[in-house]
Amino acid sequence: MSKAPSTQATRLLKQAGVAYTEHLYRYEDHGGTAVSAQALGVEEHSVVKTLVLEDDRGAPLVILMHGDQEVSTRELARQIGVRSVRPCDPATAQRHSGYLVGGTSPFGTKKPLPTYAEATIFDLDRIYINGGSRGFLVGLNPAGLDETLKVQRVSVAIP
Repeated sequence: MSKAPSTQATRLLKQAGVAYTEHLYRYEDHGGTAVSAQALGVEEHSVVKTLVLEDDRGAPLVILMHGDQEVSTRELARQIGVRSVRPCDPATAQRHSGYLVGGTSPFGTKKPLPTYAEATIFDLDRIYINGGSRGFLVGLNPAGLDETLKVQRVSVAIP
């Protein structure tokens, strides 16, 4: 594989002094976290997906979720105090985040976005999350999320 890319996400992590490891894998359209987990030889539960959603007023937000779980949008809306939450279409997600879908990182988004994370992510010793490019994950201690983002913990996972 080639050298890991320098992305807005990795520049932010370096600037914040967050220790991370770089992991390249062969990206597959619609492969999701199962493909990256298998390629890295880690449990899919420790691969964290970054999803860009919008509330009922069209305001964007990010939710971080275990790769092997889904987001209850109804419960997320209730916990953050909005009427509803829905996934953005790929073009809208890219416009909000500055990243291509499949390469969306919560770090270094085009504009600061409210970021929510499934609370149980912080129980893990290490997470693997998109580094800002398709086929590129960074591994870090979940505390790195708090060091770089204003993350609000929620409990919205559907196993």
